[in-house]
Amino acid sequence: MRFDVIAVGGGFAGLITANRCAQLGLRAAVLEKQQGERYACNSRYSTGISHILFQDMRLPGEALERVMTEATGGRADAALVKAFAHTSRRSIDWLREEGARFIEINTPTGRSLCLAPPRRFKEGLDWEGRGPDVLLRRLEDNLKKRGGELLRGVQAESLLMNEGACVGVQARQGGGTTRFEADSVIMADGGFTSNLDMIRRHITPRAHRLLVRAAGSASGDGLRMAEAAGAQLTGFGKFYGHPVHRDAFTLQNGELWPFPMIDALTQCGLVVADDGRRFADEGRGGIALANAMAQLPDPLCTTLVFDDAVWNTVGKDGPTGNPMIVSLGATLHKANEVSALAEQAQLPPAHLADTVARYNDAIARGATAELDPPRSMKPLAAQPIAKPPFYAMPLCCGITATMGGIAIDSECRALKADGSAIPGLYAVGTTVAGLEGGPGFAYLGGLSKAFILGLLGAEAIARRAGKG
Repeated sequence: MRFDVIAVGGGFAGLITANRCAQLGLRAAVLEKQQGERYACNSRYSTGISHILFQDMRLPGEALERVMTEATGGRADAALVKAFAHTSRRSIDWLREEGARFIEINTPTGRSLCLAPPRRFKEGLDWEGRGPDVLLRRLEDNLKKRGGELLRGVQAESLLMNEGACVGVQARQGGGTTRFEADSVIMADGGFTSNLDMIRRHITPRAHRLLVRAAGSASGDGLRMAEAAGAQLTGFGKFYGHPVHRDAFTLQNGELWPFPMIDALTQCGLVVADDGRRFADEGRGGIALANAMAQLPDPLCTTLVFDDAVWNTVGKDGPTGNPMIVSLGATLHKANEVSALAEQAQLPPAHLADTVARYNDAIARGATAELDPPRSMKPLAAQPIAKPPFYAMPLCCGITATMGGIAIDSECRALKADGSAIPGLYAVGTTVAGLEGGPGFAYLGGLSKAFILGLLGAEAIARRAGKG
């Protein structure tokens, strides 16, 4: 079991890195812990929308560099941002050469790309035969044609180290242990979305009250192994997620995520905790709201309130809830008076009535910034709760991907706390730090991190091997 390079994780990040390495003349293998032919992973479950902070990946590198720096408040690693931004368009071109098909779509921030065929906007998951699923299988075929291997049912357990350098992986396979020796190892197994202990350590002590709005395969093994080998872990505290209907958690109704997506409703209405008071700026969007929900004493205590005008306009715009919520039989309280709505939703009637009154008054005066907490009005403006019937939708916090992880440089080399690189150890995709977070909860985009870092890491490995 000797290879030039081994990638741990069979999502886009691992398969792209391995393919590019094989294309450059290296013998590459991907270790995937699951055994199924179409194993579950966030890459396969994704919508296929490919963006950098919801901007077109084909924009000039200078423009993307500015967007990333501004969105993270300058906290992202400057050298890594530069390499990332200026490799973005080339990653799309490379994927097209590999057989990827893209279509253009409209987003609130402009045009973007989506892997084709796109998923249908229907309730629940819809990944089979959609763009990401098709591309994953194409990348596996391409790797085999280049002499590489995707090894299923191989659970990486620890890194093989020799005098401070990574020289392979020890893995569990078929009830036994196998040593996979390699000149370079790439951690590409995602973050730690399904590892409750790591979520408690790095995000919130109430990890058990969050909905895993993901494939459930990202268990943080790559982070654990890299840390044991001396790599610095950093950049934690925030995550990519969305508010989700609470029945997805309490009733385990899997048809309530990832669609219907109710972010637009939360941005037009108001969200309260169990005391009937607002606790976050809903206008900042679903990612920021989900992070605020996770920090509450109980992330399952929140409720979205809106009126009939919102339900029959924004609520019907795309996969935003109406009529999916109704057709799925999900809980939706409805009343002609706010006090009656509060009683149905088990909220303090006086508190909710006061919250709604203050909210409506601020909108009428154009003074939503004076609310506590302040209410921003972009990209969607807050709408008054004025036209009955009024609605209350119970929410939960859905976590899709973690932010932060292994510190890397612009060549995707894993770094120690002193800034020096660990020879032979690399990291790509969601498992890395240095690109996201900041005061604006900047979410870079899971696919772009896989596409771009996969190329950067592979090409750095090839240069180290004299194959660049």
